[in-house]
Amino acid sequence: MTIQTADSELKARHRTMWASGDYPHMVDTFLLPLGPRLVEACPIEPGTRVLDVAAGTGNASIPAAQRGATVTASDLTPELLDAGQARPEAAGLDLTWVPADAEALPFDDAAYDVVMSSIGVMFAPHHQAAADELVRVCRPGGTIGLLSWTPEGMLGALFATMKPFAPPPPPGASPPPLWGSEEHLRGLFGGRVELHTLEKQTLEITAFTQPHDYAAHFKAYYGPTIAVRANAEREGRAAEFDAALDEFCDTWNRGTTDAARFEKEYLIAVGTRV
Repeated sequence: MTIQTADSELKARHRTMWASGDYPHMVDTFLLPLGPRLVEACPIEPGTRVLDVAAGTGNASIPAAQRGATVTASDLTPELLDAGQARPEAAGLDLTWVPADAEALPFDDAAYDVVMSSIGVMFAPHHQAAADELVRVCRPGGTIGLLSWTPEGMLGALFATMKPFAPPPPPGASPPPLWGSEEHLRGLFGGRVELHTLEKQTLEITAFTQPHDYAAHFKAYYGPTIAVRANAEREGRAAEFDAALDEFCDTWNRGTTDAARFEKEYLIAVGTRV
């Protein structure tokens, strides 16, 4: 199998994974605050040319367009873009929705003033290729803004919990939560981006009554969890996986057994393209 064929198959699996379940429902349930937080951290004003990479349903794209920016929302999974385009608040805004691979963006060099991604580009399997593309399409003096879950936070712990039940990662793939590490970002960008904002914040999640409701939500709606559980089921370990996910939610619950509360840490990183 050639490298190109293997990569095409990998990207096809990723598109299928993110189209499974109902990620737009997850966004509406507890992820909506993240996009506006990233937009607030970036210099976006009327006329700013913005590219949102791995934009999903437009959680950052739409608030950027609401500020008067000219926004391109790109994502590997067309179904997520369709869901974003259908959001009522997207109507009438200067938004273009483009299916695109974060590791091979179909945009010109230096085409955008702001290139951003909210818990999106971190899931591209080849981190260096994705980082190189972020830099390439941003103009010198422009802004690169990222919001990523941290390795030591709840999402990092979720991926660590699921790892024993997942198939081996494809060659060259890196764990998504590494994008929430300052050291990893500096390694990816080298001297090409001067990072001037590195701030850890927390998303508080109170949408679930009991801790295990959160586990059920992930198994029903979150593509990566759905894919890993399917692999566990093929291996005859579905019950073991379910128990591990329930234990994970019990461990991270900061509320009570009848009023669950979770705190999900992320890193906002904003820098200037040299």
